[in-house]
Amino acid sequence: MAIPDYQTLMLPVLRLAAGEQRVADSAERIADDLGLSSDEREEMLPSGRQRLPQNRIHWANFYMSKAGLVASPKRGRFIATEAGWALLASNPARIGVNELKDYEGFREFYSGQKSADDDAAPAAIAPSAETGTPEEQIEAAY
Repeated sequence: MAIPDYQTLMLPVLRLAAGEQRVADSAERIADDLGLSSDEREEMLPSGRQRLPQNRIHWANFYMSKAGLVASPKRGRFIATEAGWALLASNPARIGVNELKDYEGFREFYSGQKSADDDAAPAAIAPSAETGTPEEQIEAAY
C-alpha cells in the first residue's frame, strides 16, 4: 500500500482526535490502521529530515486546525473541537481541502486574505491540494 496523501489522512487523524492524542502516538496508530509496511513507515522526505507518514499527518492536523476542527491543548498534543465532533457525527466518507473550505477560518487561511484589522500582515501563500503538502512541493521544486 502506498502512503496516503495528507488529505486522505485527515479523517483518520480527526477520528483519533476524539480523545486527546500525542502527535507521535497518532502516527504509529494510523500506520497500524493503514497496514503500512516497516519500509513505508520509515520512508523519508527527500531532505531526509522527517519521515513521510509523520509529515503528512502533521499537515493534515495543521490544515484541520485552521478549519477549527482540532485544537492543541498543549505542545505535541491535539484534540477534536466541537466543530470536529460535529463533523465526525455527520459520518463523512472523506475530509479534504474542499470540505475544509466550508469553515471560514480555513477559507481565510487558504485564500491568503488578510483581516480588515491586520493591514500589515503578509498574505499567506495558498497551498496546492493536488500536488502534496507544502513541504513536499518545496522539496520537489528544489
